[in-house]
Amino acid sequence: MPQHFKYDAIVIGTGPGGEGAAMGLVKKGAKVAVIERYEQVGGGCTHWGTIPSKALRQTVSRVVEINQNPLFNVSAKKLTVTFPQILKHAEKVIGKQTTMRQNFYDRNNCTIFFGKASFIDEKTIQVINADDSIDIITAKNIVIATGSTPFRPASVDFSHPRIYDSDTILNLKHAPKHIIIYGAGVIGCEYASIFRGLGVKVDLINTRDRLLSFLDQEMSDALSYHFWNNGVVIRHNEEFERIEGLDDSVIVHLKSGKKVKADCILYANGRTGNTKDLNLESVGIHPDLRGLLNINHVYHTDIETIYAVGDVTGYPSLASAAYDQGRIAAEAIISGKESARLIENIPTGIYTIPEISSVGKTEQELTAQKIPYEVGRSQFKHLARAQIAGMDVGSLKLLFHRDTKEILGIHCFGEQAAEIVHIGQAIMEQKNGGNTIEYFVNTTFNYPTMAEAYRVAALNGLNRLF
Repeated sequence: MPQHFKYDAIVIGTGPGGEGAAMGLVKKGAKVAVIERYEQVGGGCTHWGTIPSKALRQTVSRVVEINQNPLFNVSAKKLTVTFPQILKHAEKVIGKQTTMRQNFYDRNNCTIFFGKASFIDEKTIQVINADDSIDIITAKNIVIATGSTPFRPASVDFSHPRIYDSDTILNLKHAPKHIIIYGAGVIGCEYASIFRGLGVKVDLINTRDRLLSFLDQEMSDALSYHFWNNGVVIRHNEEFERIEGLDDSVIVHLKSGKKVKADCILYANGRTGNTKDLNLESVGIHPDLRGLLNINHVYHTDIETIYAVGDVTGYPSLASAAYDQGRIAAEAIISGKESARLIENIPTGIYTIPEISSVGKTEQELTAQKIPYEVGRSQFKHLARAQIAGMDVGSLKLLFHRDTKEILGIHCFGEQAAEIVHIGQAIMEQKNGGNTIEYFVNTTFNYPTMAEAYRVAALNGLNRLF
């Protein structure tokens, strides 16, 4: 017989969105049940996405740094590691993250049900446990935070041992000499950096006409050039006709008539919301063709008592934003009001080698909107800290209004870009005239630092005014 439980709120999923919602609810005194289909908390972010890929990237970037530094590279022999070897570091980080996040739930008295959740009605969830026992949980409000998984076209045989997606690539046991990455979005570009940093030949197949077209074009061009300069072969405007898996290799047949052969392929072209098994239609919620849910500004779905946060809702599909979405949904459940919203300018961090990070408008957007702006630039190769560290590839670009000096956009390419961007973001968020590029001229930075790039870029931009 099923066991029955009653709570104030149910959260489905323990990724950033689910964690933000659960912690926000329980801190306000709600009795919360959390459901996780995997055997550990953390969601896709911790186990297959953000954490492992960034841990892999960090290890590879240090290997690249050592091999490029003349102080360490004293012989012809370079430091070499394989993908399976660097996975061990990622596994350690995943373990630490999982333990830490489990402690959050434990010390806040959140009950976790490990099993598969599906809706019975608007306030009732069925959980099928690993031993096939069933729990029935009811609550006034339910938060869907089930995340997303890699899109898998039916025509591609993902059971083949040489065909991977961004989840299963973490199970790679051999050390490929040549890899095809199909899809040049954020995930594809990050893994192109990782594998090329390991000395693996990379064919990056892009279905569009340039890399990461949502970025400021100069940043996109910088990444493209850096890939080219490091031996990544980029094939733009290409789509696959079929993917042929052989015993020890893969051949991608492109619609253009070309064929590309490699040891294996990473298919990284799109993601799908994890809604298929939730029985949402029974409560009147209908995901779109990508499995994503429609929400309003406080993360209500079409049903008033059911909320959705994180990747299952689509854009911006960022772990950082998902946590805030969960927190905002929790506040709406507790207070019944919309007391907070996501900030307008959410920073983007792309962990290629080097990193890219941006916040605010691009040059292309400002030009299209006919906003009179100017540009301030700082090249990392001119910064003492970058010269000392031997990390002089990259630049910082500030876009600001010609008349008001208001900062409109910040774009950074280079080591620590995802950290550097937050300095400018903090000034952009200032109100009542506090957002001005002149701040960077009138303040004093530690020397030598990478942050000094702001002063250099601000002076460069102001010198363009007349």
